[in-house]
Amino acid sequence: MTVRTCAAAAAILASAGCGASSTDSTTTESKNLPPVNAQAGSLKAGFGTMERLAETARREGELNVIALPRDWVNYGEIIDTFADKYDIKVNQLEPGASSARQLEIASKLKPDVFDLTMDVAVSGADHFAPYKVQGWQDLPDHVKDPSGAWYAAYGGYMSIGYDPRAVKPPATFADLLKPGHRVALDGDPLRAAAAFDGVMAASLRAGVPRPEQGVALFAKLKQEGRLTEPAKANVIVAWDHLNAARGASHPDAWKVTIPRDSALGGYHVQAINKAAPHPAAARLWQEFLFSDEGQNLLQKGFARPARGEAMLMKGTLDTEQAAKLPKPPGPPVLMTIPQADAAKAYLKREWAKSVG
Repeated sequence: MTVRTCAAAAAILASAGCGASSTDSTTTESKNLPPVNAQAGSLKAGFGTMERLAETARREGELNVIALPRDWVNYGEIIDTFADKYDIKVNQLEPGASSARQLEIASKLKPDVFDLTMDVAVSGADHFAPYKVQGWQDLPDHVKDPSGAWYAAYGGYMSIGYDPRAVKPPATFADLLKPGHRVALDGDPLRAAAAFDGVMAASLRAGVPRPEQGVALFAKLKQEGRLTEPAKANVIVAWDHLNAARGASHPDAWKVTIPRDSALGGYHVQAINKAAPHPAAARLWQEFLFSDEGQNLLQKGFARPARGEAMLMKGTLDTEQAAKLPKPPGPPVLMTIPQADAAKAYLKREWAKSVG
């Protein structure tokens, strides 16, 4: 038994087998801890300490995650670090699933946790078990549900990635209409959230989404034969963490910019499945993601950690990595759910006939 496991077992079981006195094996700390409740809404209420949570999760032995590609915001390293740190097997279910699909197939695949766009989380809140992580107070109010049903772990800006050998740095989305630009979206905007948000970033006028403007821009690119697939593009409209990661791997061949008039932001939020087969492991995963270590690992994947501002003030943010993130032109524009719903309805009507 490791030292860490021994200490955790002592706290839970008050066992003399880890070096406790045979005459007084129950510590004052363990006397004051509540009974373990793996369904509780906070660490304090359910486990008392991180050691008890970790030990309970280790006994469950597994964690089911869904829709976490290993190359998305450094999730590969995050999953491996969690698995090694806590000796828990992580089952990676359908890595390419969209936010909506995660909820559609949850009853079949039984994920413990979700990683969702905010609009899907808001509409699907009845699927979640409320849980407030230890870093709850560090999260801005506008990116968390007051009950703890969901809460943002990381965010980003919609950006333009480009090959500097082929085109000049685009200052605005209108620059994409200049000759020489072969442009791609990150998927189909009728199905992929990233592509939809790319159209919405191009649609912003004075901070307000005008979906007709975004559709018109991509329609013109299509008409001119310059709207293509990512493999053939010298410009890709995508989240800045994706473009920045590509740029880090190919610094001379790929750059990223966030247009000065289109600072569209978005967050991915976390939630625990109400029917999680491994409820303690699910809560441990959330505590890890929102710890300083987890948030810095997300930032290593060029995401912007939700606790970043608080961590900066506390001196726990990896400032060297933070300096590598693309520079935004200002605070993010966050679409409201009514704005997003109206824009989706517009694209559903107009995209196929205008862009195809």
